[in-house]
Amino acid sequence: MSDTELTHAHSQPRPDETADPQGRTLKRVGIGAVVVALLVVGAGIASRMNATSRLETVAQSASLPTVTVVTAQKNAGGSDLVLPGTIQAFNSAAINARTNGYVRSWKADIGDNVRAGQTLAILDAPDVDQQLARAQAEYRTAQANQQLAATTSKRWQSMLKQDAVSQQEADEKAGDLAAKTAVANASLANVRQLQATQGFNRLAAPFNGVVTSRSAQIGALVVAGNATAQPLFTVSDVHRMRIYVQVPQAYSADVQPGMTANIAVPEFPDRDFTATLVRSSGAVDQKSGAMLVELQADNPDRALKPGAFAHVRFSISGLGGGLRLPGSAILYGAQGPSVATVRQDGRVTIKPVKIARDEGKTVLVSVGVVAGDKVIDSPPDSIQTGDKVQIAAPEKTGKANG
Repeated sequence: MSDTELTHAHSQPRPDETADPQGRTLKRVGIGAVVVALLVVGAGIASRMNATSRLETVAQSASLPTVTVVTAQKNAGGSDLVLPGTIQAFNSAAINARTNGYVRSWKADIGDNVRAGQTLAILDAPDVDQQLARAQAEYRTAQANQQLAATTSKRWQSMLKQDAVSQQEADEKAGDLAAKTAVANASLANVRQLQATQGFNRLAAPFNGVVTSRSAQIGALVVAGNATAQPLFTVSDVHRMRIYVQVPQAYSADVQPGMTANIAVPEFPDRDFTATLVRSSGAVDQKSGAMLVELQADNPDRALKPGAFAHVRFSISGLGGGLRLPGSAILYGAQGPSVATVRQDGRVTIKPVKIARDEGKTVLVSVGVVAGDKVIDSPPDSIQTGDKVQIAAPEKTGKANG
C-alpha cells in the first residue's frame, strides 16, 4: 500500500465516531431520569417512614394518661390546729301541735324577736271543745250524785244512832258515798285534762329568741303526734352560740376545757370570733376516730348563725412538721389512705401515708412522702404502681393556706 492510500485510510472516521450525537444525549438524559426517579422514590420512602414513626410516637403519647401533680411541701402553718365546726343556737325548740285542729291565725314570722310565753299561732279544735263540754256535763252529774249520796249517808248515820237502821245499811250508804265521790273525782280529772288540751290551741314561745322557721298556714290541718310533720315554728336563742367540733384522736389530749379558739366563717373573711371550749364528750367515736367537743361564743350582733359551717383554729404548742397536700390527692382504700407519686421515668408508685390532720381542702401527712415528691392530684381509683403517665404542664404547687 502506498503512502497515499495509507494516509487516506487513517483519515476515514470510525463507526462510533460517525454515530448520531443526539443519541448520546438521549442516553445521558435517560440515565439522569432513572437517577432522579430513584432519588424521588427514596425520599418518599424516607418521608413515609418518618411520618409512620411520628404517628407511632403520637399514638404512644396519646395512650398515656395525663396527670396533674403537686409537690409535697413542708408544713409552714405553725402550731395551729384548724378543724371544721358546726354552729348551733344556744337553745333551739321546734314548736309542734299538741292537739288536732286547724290554724286560725299565726302571730309571728321568720326573723321576728319573741319573748317567752308570746303567742305564735292559734288553732281551732272543735272536737276538743265538744269533748270538754261533754266532760263538764258528766262531772256535774257525778257531782250531783255525790251530793245526794252524802246527804243519804248522813241521814242513815243519824238513824243508826237511834237504832232505826242496822249497821250494815249505814255502811252501805257510806260506801255508796265513797264510790260517788271517786266517780266525781274522775270526771273532774277528765275535765282538767281536756282543758289542758284545749290550752294547746295556743302555741307559745318557750323562751326569748328569734323565729328561724315557720310552716304554719291559715286553714291548714295539723295533727298531733305526727313525728314526720314539719314543725309549725322553730324558735332559737342566739344570744350565745354553741360550736361543735370533731377533734382527731391524735390531738384529743391537747384540747382541754377552758382553752380559747378563733372562729372564722365564710361570710366574714376578715373577722375572727373568740370561743371558749366548755366541755368534751371524753370518748372517741369508733366510726370517725374523733372526740366531740363543744365551744361557746357570745353573739351580741347575731353575726353567727345557727346551722352555719365554721373553721375553728386551736393554738397548740408543739404542733408542726409534716407535709401539706391537697385533700384531693389522697386515695382511700381498704389498706388505708395512700398517694400516687411519679418517678423521674414517668412511672407511678403508690405510697401508703398517715394523715396527721385533715383540714378539709388540705391534709397534713406525717408519714409516707418526703419533701419534693411529685404527687398526683385527683388520681383515678384504678391507678397502680408501675403505670406510665405523662405530667401536664404547668405544674401546680402543693402549698396551701393552713
